[in-house]
Amino acid sequence: MNEKQNLEPAGGSSTRRDFIKKASTAAAVVSSINMFKTPVYGQTQAPSANVTGANNRIVVGYVGVGGQGMAHVRSMKEHAAENNIVQAAVCDVSKTRMDDARKFITEETKEGKPATPGKVDQYEDHRQLCERKDIDAVVVSTVDHWHTICSVDAMNSGKAVYVEKPMTRYLGEAFQIYDTVKKTGKTFTVGSQGCSDQKWHQAAKWIKEGKVGQIAMAQGSYMRNAPKGEWNYDIKKWCTADDTNWKHWLGHVNKKVDFSADHYFRWRKYYPYCSGLLGDLFPHKLHPYMLATGNPEFPVRVSAVGSKAFHTDKNTPGTPERDVQEIIQLIAEFPSGMVMHITSSTVNETGTQELIRGHKANLYLAGNKVELKPEKAFADEIDAEVSDQFPGETISAHEANWIDCIRTGKAPNCNIELAIRVQTVISLAEMSDRLGIMCFFDPATRKVTAGGKEVKPLTYGSLELS
Repeated sequence: MNEKQNLEPAGGSSTRRDFIKKASTAAAVVSSINMFKTPVYGQTQAPSANVTGANNRIVVGYVGVGGQGMAHVRSMKEHAAENNIVQAAVCDVSKTRMDDARKFITEETKEGKPATPGKVDQYEDHRQLCERKDIDAVVVSTVDHWHTICSVDAMNSGKAVYVEKPMTRYLGEAFQIYDTVKKTGKTFTVGSQGCSDQKWHQAAKWIKEGKVGQIAMAQGSYMRNAPKGEWNYDIKKWCTADDTNWKHWLGHVNKKVDFSADHYFRWRKYYPYCSGLLGDLFPHKLHPYMLATGNPEFPVRVSAVGSKAFHTDKNTPGTPERDVQEIIQLIAEFPSGMVMHITSSTVNETGTQELIRGHKANLYLAGNKVELKPEKAFADEIDAEVSDQFPGETISAHEANWIDCIRTGKAPNCNIELAIRVQTVISLAEMSDRLGIMCFFDPATRKVTAGGKEVKPLTYGSLELS
């Protein structure tokens, strides 16, 4: 028997392939045990202090009932019975939007009865809604620069929070939310509904089992092509200075302008309120991809490059040129060695291959399934697999996950541990692009550096357009 044969396991029916698989499985189990000694995207997070009972009805209020806010109002009304909720109050700076939301909630359903019987109250100031002792949970769908104030006030008032993506406008605010979640123990989630698509959880399962080996790279894209300019939504005639509390809407942004219906409806184009593609489309990729790693990490360093050369706004008469980029690419390195590359555009809709590359195998994530294909060098060790076909992502599934977690105290699919790491990537990418630097991050100190020197994170007033 030669030296190579001596390495083979004893037993006539055993093979080298079987031996490698057993060893890999054992290693994956040990790795999983070690991994759970530290928090993994909220799985060791303590339950909320005031968890609603499994059979108790949850009373919900809505802060911001524009396009996305009304999407939640409609979805949660449709599923009110199965989720056992009541829609009790709405808040917005627009009288028209508040009236429309209230009427929609109280109007009769197809079954001939309102989803929420009785009165639905309206508030112009979110603090009045938060003062309501009977409200258990708040959905925040405001302009980005109000996300932190509304979320923090709601949690400090004892409410669970579902805040639309991105979690907030700037990095410092993200840690305000993080610290408030930790202090209050309230159930918190970010509205990146891809996190409730089971495809990404299947990918995380296979990665935890060691089927791809150490993760090398992840790549994805969210691409659009809008010849008349992305986010140039129609301006409604009701939007006037009399209808809309403009001073309140502007809030604490540094660069204030006189009442502008264009800014009100098309705010994603302008830096004082939004980081553009990084805030609107990148979260739909970053949250699921970082969830799929099985152990989301803070980035070590982030770099982003964008451009605005197409001037698509000129094709929509009457709207100013956007501040934000039309194309942007982000690359981030993580402590595990994984490098992530995400691309987004509003001038070309052809995307990149959705893929997580491991040392031993790759995960292909297009469509509603996951395909595992081994690298050639590990074909004897790893079997190719294809997952079941999963339902596509929906807002209603993501809402239901949040509502269930309010009752059980479990961590939602897009909980604070995942969300803070994603927002760090987004905020560092904005700093990189706007300041022309590569941003390094230390989660222990929460400091950003570039070229060995500390750089203050962007916030309101840091730049002219903030």
